[in-house]
Amino acid sequence: MSKYAFFLASPLLCTLSVAPDCAFADSRDKTAHDESQEKAPVTARTPPAKREIVTVRRHRTNADGTTGRSIGGGLMPNQSAPRSQSGVNRDFIARQSPTVSPVAMIADLPGVVYSGNDPLGTNDEQQGLSVRGLDQTEIGYLFENVPAAPPLFLVPYASATADNENIASITLAQGAAETASPLYNAVGGELSVRMRKPSDERGGFIGGSWGSYNLNRAFLRLESGVLGKTGVKGFASFSYRGADQWRGAGTSRRFHTDMRLMKEWGQKSSASVIFSFNRDRGYYLLPPTLAQWQRLGTNANYAADYVPGDSSYYKFQENARAQSFLSAPVSLHLERHLTLDLTPYFIYVWGYDSYGTTLSRTNSYNGAMAAGTLQVPASLGNNFASVATDVYHQSHPGLNSALHYETGANRLSLGYWYSYYDFSSLSRYVLPDSQGGVSNQWGAFPILTAAGAPLSSYDARLLQQINAISLTDRLHLLDRKLTLSAGLRMVLVSRSVTNLLPGARFRNGASYASPLPQFSAAYNLTPHDQIYINGTTGFRAPSGISSYQDRFSIATGRQSRVASSDIKPEYSIGEEFGFRHKGMLTLSLALFNYNFTNRQVATTTVLNGVTTSESINGGGQTARGAQFELGLRPWHGFSPYLSGQYIHATIDNNIQSGADYLPTKGKRPVRTPTLSGSLGLSYDDGQFFGLFDGHYVGPTYSTFMNDERIPGFATANLSLGYRLQKTTKLKTPQIQLNLINLGRSGYLSGVSGVSLNRNATQGVFGTTIAGRAPTYFVGGGFAGVVSLSSGF
Repeated sequence: MSKYAFFLASPLLCTLSVAPDCAFADSRDKTAHDESQEKAPVTARTPPAKREIVTVRRHRTNADGTTGRSIGGGLMPNQSAPRSQSGVNRDFIARQSPTVSPVAMIADLPGVVYSGNDPLGTNDEQQGLSVRGLDQTEIGYLFENVPAAPPLFLVPYASATADNENIASITLAQGAAETASPLYNAVGGELSVRMRKPSDERGGFIGGSWGSYNLNRAFLRLESGVLGKTGVKGFASFSYRGADQWRGAGTSRRFHTDMRLMKEWGQKSSASVIFSFNRDRGYYLLPPTLAQWQRLGTNANYAADYVPGDSSYYKFQENARAQSFLSAPVSLHLERHLTLDLTPYFIYVWGYDSYGTTLSRTNSYNGAMAAGTLQVPASLGNNFASVATDVYHQSHPGLNSALHYETGANRLSLGYWYSYYDFSSLSRYVLPDSQGGVSNQWGAFPILTAAGAPLSSYDARLLQQINAISLTDRLHLLDRKLTLSAGLRMVLVSRSVTNLLPGARFRNGASYASPLPQFSAAYNLTPHDQIYINGTTGFRAPSGISSYQDRFSIATGRQSRVASSDIKPEYSIGEEFGFRHKGMLTLSLALFNYNFTNRQVATTTVLNGVTTSESINGGGQTARGAQFELGLRPWHGFSPYLSGQYIHATIDNNIQSGADYLPTKGKRPVRTPTLSGSLGLSYDDGQFFGLFDGHYVGPTYSTFMNDERIPGFATANLSLGYRLQKTTKLKTPQIQLNLINLGRSGYLSGVSGVSLNRNATQGVFGTTIAGRAPTYFVGGGFAGVVSLSSGF
């Protein structure tokens, strides 16, 4: 009597046909079966000697989307793209604290350095990310194929687009974006987040989390299931999170809603409507200098109690941000060879940032004009504390489209992306009351000049339009073992800026155009082994609005920045060679080389009391290195993961500072540690589960002159959980404990504001160039989070 067991790759598909991805085992192996086994019936007319029992194993998917079968515990999904690419799936995402930002979830991947500022992950406003030494403004961010980062500042507010329970996967391309991706800043790669699809069955998911720093979080998702015979299905979810600051005073609050309606028909056609709304409010944490950190440690922060006249009170350092996201992706299979993809979208963001500062009642300036005696009580004295507010509105509609024509081994794709962006930013100063309360952070009751005008540092508006067209051809040869792809993309960016500040240039702007060719080739040596090469180019227009505006000191009226219209965009040329092996042991190796011109390095500076984002032109740069990742399929419930990167990067020229040049040629770039790596170990036996992951980041320079750096550091996190007995009402109820930053009470996790030089330095022409201290992110201390959740 022969017995066969068919282990199916998908938990939703049960078939007795043998597929290439199936794994086989004799049914006598009792450990290979679970409660979902089914045995084929044996009829009485079948002779005993010829009876054949077919056992089918149906893998179970838990209510939180996990399966327990992923390589490396969900840290190494299979990749086949001819470029360096890594990712995480539900098996890893669900093991993280529900409060953690999606940006933090990719910290284990090769080349990634995540600079946390809060152990719970509740502060999207203050966190850093770099990949192969390129900061987060150089990494394109896509949510469901929509460019979801603010187009001017390019910071990925990933927590604003979806709750973690609704994220299906996160993919990171470390070196190159796809030719047709709707991005214009992806010189360092592409970060793509995909939302889960609605369930075919009616039900839902509920969860609650409690933990350190008075954390309180609730989540509820309702599933409609397939609605009648329409084929339409959908879900809607809501979450709330509240927590205290992990250092200093203040609390943060977040409200979030996700919704998706979807219909699929035919073989390749689908349509969705995706909506999310996010609103959060919190307080900034002080990014200390190295001297402040060495003197005060985690106590380096804003004051918890108000002292009249002191501008460092924490309630003055507040931020609030709201975002509405709407997209309607459609994929239409027009005929046998032709497919059309359309993704219209609209994103609207509004909010404010506020900072404490000190003003002079009689010697302040409104732009280039003397403000006269400000209309504030004389009892405050000549110098008094105030709150500088920055109120902004961002409107971002767009359309991404692609037409694919496929015949046999060839696929030709024509893509077009249009983006319109309207950004306005208004500066106001507000007087606090005697207890430190602020009447209105939106600047509704501003401090007035002697002439009755609101005191301001800027009143600006930027309009931006992007047109991008791409053509890509993909060809399979040698019985589909060899895949060749070549593409060309043309990006045109147009910016127009107005500034109503007295004395400033009223109108300014710039236009950029860049051709971006790409080529790649992949060859399957065996069904399990692949090699690939690629040559890519990347482009990034300067980030921030500061470079296009005249700025003036509010204390002296002197011009502190001259508006420029000839800011050069960043351009990169890169090459990669890689190898992948898939099997019980999965391995990925890659060698890479980059050359940059006009390297744009994002940083923050303080202008008239307001922290402002801007770019520093780092000139030319060369980077060469290697990365790897290694993962094991679950073996007796255990699945390890290992990743690492080595990079050698240098600045290729001296960098201008005023009328002189700093001798930076041959120095190491900022935010580029030579070594980084991660180790993960997951376990899941269907009832007990756990995940340990640790990171190491080497010493990192914070100045272009390499005269200050922070030491290397290591962190570790642990997740433990237990699935309770399911009932007729509850599907896989579970309890989970997350221990974050084990053994750490705080550390410098990355560079917030870079500097050309820390110490006074003699320039190439003999001028003494004054130094400025960089500032840093402070990595969170230890935190614990307990979560209860269940499907229903």
